[in-house]
Amino acid sequence: MTPEALGQWAEAHVPGFHGLPAVHRFGTGQSNPTFRIEAASGDVVLRAKPPGPLLRKAHQVGREARVMAALAGSGVPVPAILAQVEDDASPIGRAFFVMEYVSGRVFADPALPGVSVADRGAVYKAMARTLAALHAVQPSAVGLEDFGPPSGYFARQTALWARAYRASSTDVSADMERVEAWLAAELPQEEGAACLLHGDYRHDNMIFASDAPQMRALLDWELATRGPALADLAYQVAQWRLPHDCAMAGLGGLDRADFGLPSDADYVAAYTADDSVIRHWRFALVFSLFRLAAILAGVGRRAADGQGPNADRGRLYGQLVPVLAALALDETRRKADDP
Repeated sequence: MTPEALGQWAEAHVPGFHGLPAVHRFGTGQSNPTFRIEAASGDVVLRAKPPGPLLRKAHQVGREARVMAALAGSGVPVPAILAQVEDDASPIGRAFFVMEYVSGRVFADPALPGVSVADRGAVYKAMARTLAALHAVQPSAVGLEDFGPPSGYFARQTALWARAYRASSTDVSADMERVEAWLAAELPQEEGAACLLHGDYRHDNMIFASDAPQMRALLDWELATRGPALADLAYQVAQWRLPHDCAMAGLGGLDRADFGLPSDADYVAAYTADDSVIRHWRFALVFSLFRLAAILAGVGRRAADGQGPNADRGRLYGQLVPVLAALALDETRRKADDP
C-alpha cells in the first residue's frame, strides 16, 4: 500500500480528504487489517480484507460497512462510513472501507487497570446499555431486514463454526467433538425474536471517552448478523470465563467484587430485567465458548500460515482452543440454567 496511490484514491472518494497521507497499522487486531490514515485534512481509518486465501464468507468488510452505515443516528455509537470499494476497483488490490477516526480509550484488559473502582462499574453499565440499545433496533427500520436469516440461528451457527473449526485444525480436539455433540442434542427449539447482533461484543472492540465511562464507538462488525439477543449477551459473559493471565484476558481467578466489577448475574440484570431474554442460558454459554474456540483456531491457523498481523499473538490465541473447549465441557455439566 503506497501512500501516494492511496492518497489519490482518497482525494477522489473521501469527502474533504487532502494531503499526502501517512499510513500506520493498528497492531492488535487478528482479522481484518486496520490502518490509521494521517493526512492534512485529518485522520481517518481504513479497514481491509486480509491478503491471501480466505475461508468462504469470511472477512466481508462490505457487510461491516453496511451495518455501521445503517446504524448511524440509531443511538448505537458507530463511526461514520466515509467511502468503500470492492476488490476490482481497489488501489490496494482488495476490498476496504474508510471510516471516521474516533479518539478515546480502548481497554485491552477486562479488569480495567488504571480505571477507578467506581468508574469500572460504570464502564460495564455502559457496555450493557449499549448492547441493549443495539438489540432494541428494529432491523427493518434501518434497512437490515435481510441481514441474516430470521430464525434458526443456533443450529446454523453451530454447523458453521464446526465446519470452520475443522477447516482450521490439523488435530481435531475430542473435547470440541463432545461439545459439538452436546450442542446438537440440546439445541433450543424456540430462540425468540431475531434482532441485530454484533457478533464479537468484547471490551477491546469499544472506544470509550478519555475522561468518562461513556462508549464513543463500537467497532469490528465483521461477525454481525441477525439472531436472538441471548447470543451476544452470553458471548460477552462467556469470555470472562477465561483466565485473567492468558493471551485473551478474561476475569477467571479474580475477585470481581474487589475490582469493582459486576458478577455475571449483575451484568445480565444491567442489560435486561426480562427473564425471557435469558432462556437457554447454559446452552448459549456452551455455544459461545465453542464458537470462540473455533474463531481462535482460525486465528492460530492464519498465524501458522504467516497471514496474521501479529503471528506471535495469533499463535497464543490458537493455544486457547483446548482451554475454551474444556470450559465449554465443564459448562455442560452444570445443572443451573441461569447466570
